[in-house]
Amino acid sequence: MKQNIKKLGYALLSTFIILILYLTYLMVQQGEALANHPQNRRLAAKEAAIIRGTIYDRNGVKLAETRWLGDHGQRVYFTAGNVAPFAQVVGYVSEKYGSSGLEAAYGKQLLGLTDADAVKNIIDKILNRTPRGHDLVLTLDTRLQMIALQALHGHRGAVVALDPNTGAVLAMASSPAYDTNTIGNPGVWTYLNNNQNGAPLLNRATQGAYPPGSVMKIITGAGILANVQVQPGDTLSCPGYVVVDGSKIADNRAHGTVNFIKALAVSCNTYFAREGLKLGWDGFIDTANKFGLTKSPDLGIPVRSGTLATGERRTQSQLAESSFGQGDTLVSPLHMALAGAAIANNGVIMKPYLVQEIRTASGSTLQRAEVSPWLTATSPQIANIITQGMLGAVEWGTGTGAAIRGVRVAGKTGTAETKTARDPHSPPHSWFVGFAPADHPKVVVAVIVEKAGSGAAVATPIAREVMAAALFEH
Repeated sequence: MKQNIKKLGYALLSTFIILILYLTYLMVQQGEALANHPQNRRLAAKEAAIIRGTIYDRNGVKLAETRWLGDHGQRVYFTAGNVAPFAQVVGYVSEKYGSSGLEAAYGKQLLGLTDADAVKNIIDKILNRTPRGHDLVLTLDTRLQMIALQALHGHRGAVVALDPNTGAVLAMASSPAYDTNTIGNPGVWTYLNNNQNGAPLLNRATQGAYPPGSVMKIITGAGILANVQVQPGDTLSCPGYVVVDGSKIADNRAHGTVNFIKALAVSCNTYFAREGLKLGWDGFIDTANKFGLTKSPDLGIPVRSGTLATGERRTQSQLAESSFGQGDTLVSPLHMALAGAAIANNGVIMKPYLVQEIRTASGSTLQRAEVSPWLTATSPQIANIITQGMLGAVEWGTGTGAAIRGVRVAGKTGTAETKTARDPHSPPHSWFVGFAPADHPKVVVAVIVEKAGSGAAVATPIAREVMAAALFEH
């Protein structure tokens, strides 16, 4: 009997110790994440008594603000027509559905509930004042965002525009968008979640997973120039196909004699497949890592890291196809914009950011974004050679639709095949990545339009419109 009591005591003591350790783990390791989780009802209860801070664009346009109706605050979002252009980036706040986007990522700051706000909150409580959170000033430009979204014409896709010199995100449009003001309306949430075709809640700019097609050649090209014994002037003959492991991989056409610059400008798959095979899997993966393709920059909102072929999938034919953006490679438009920014900024990718400042309600700056390098993708010399190929693409190659009068534009088109055994007639994704002015870049733009056709025909004119709008304010 005593033995049974002793065993029971040990069991209870062990359970008690495990419980203490688990609770300690939750408090120390998971406490911050759980406190800021979008579905945390305690945070929602606190918010009911706080005036949530306002979110502004870079020019002072209100993108989200709390308006009080009696004793109840209502979050109101900037709209154009029947959509909120910043829906997937700014996100939403809902008593029933939690929060998303920057509203979720900066919830504590917007509510004034950071550790630094503790004294102020105590004073507010003593003086019986309604607490007010802090404001966010974003890097986004409303005019540019609306132009980007309108240029997509409601097609599924995304546009990302960056300042390559600082990493500031100027536009991040995802289509289709939706009206965040209607989230709480009956049936709207169900529709948004069940709309599998449009998937409006998905931020395609950061979480879309797409084969990059030929825009990948600016990354592969950097690896080839850095690691393969090839000079920009070295030539090879493109018969319109390449044979790898006994399989024939067709090109878009026979390009004849090409060197690196021409191959990039006319988008010769054969050139990049052959040189990519010389680069090898190790060189290809190392180059992709240097460009941040498989990394997720700390942007505040969720970003899907790019993925490459793994394990037994790393065959020679897979490498050949991956070298020109097909195969198993999947990337987001943000990652391709950052790749373009690397070329525009002499090989250095600046850390991308969306929040420029955090301010008090009275306008005092609490925190300002620090401009800093994120990755060194390649050398200035190689970036310059790739720029020459991208200039050729716009001046006489596949990207002539991106030309802007009086401005030298560097760009790369991409047409990413989406055909499968189940859907052999699926149209390709349309891509373009470019920057301008080529000599002193001020803006980098990445565009994808899902299953819309060739990059030259569809994505390129959209990129041109966005770049021109960024360069010319009126």
